[in-house]
Amino acid sequence: MPEWTTLGKVLIGLGLGIVALGVLLVVVDRIPGLGNAFSWLGKLPGDLSIKRDSFSFYFPIATSIVLSILLSLLFYFIGWLFRR
Repeated sequence: MPEWTTLGKVLIGLGLGIVALGVLLVVVDRIPGLGNAFSWLGKLPGDLSIKRDSFSFYFPIATSIVLSILLSLLFYFIGWLFRR
């Protein structure tokens, strides 16, 4: 039964991380100068944006790749810290 306890702790940690990210995104627009730091998000070359009269389609391919690389490096570093 200890496996369920560990899984529960991981899910609580992930939930708290998502809440912290949500609070950060809400607060970032209210702090002068900090909103411009994330203005590139979703506007990179390679992000698809199609707008017609009654249709719009947006798929952030390049932004997804950049975020994937950054998160992979972050999780690798966290894993490296816990292995020491």
